[in-house]
Amino acid sequence: MYMFLFLVVALIVVVGAVTLSVVGGGDSGVLPEAAPERLRDPMPLDRPLHRGDVEALRFPVTLRGYRMADVDDALGRLGAELAERDARIADLEAALDGARVIAATSLEKPTEEDHR
Repeated sequence: MYMFLFLVVALIVVVGAVTLSVVGGGDSGVLPEAAPERLRDPMPLDRPLHRGDVEALRFPVTLRGYRMADVDDALGRLGAELAERDARIADLEAALDGARVIAATSLEKPTEEDHR
């Protein structure tokens, strides 16, 4: 009986101490909001991306997977870089086709009308 009474009193003391510490809050009051974990190594802005940048990209894990803002930023940057490279490749291919046409016309044999 004494053991049961001792456990009940100990439980009341512990619950009371926890309640006072939570309600009282001490000097600091409410705990500050924790800053959300952000992307540690964002993709470099001062140069074009290369394969190593994409392979090294790691998103911080949150409660429901990854932070959508981090993934959207990374995909937007990758999409812009790919569009820029595609446009550059199209320009270079058009210039190469133009150079081939010029080279082909200059290598053709002159006709009799060209000599007159």
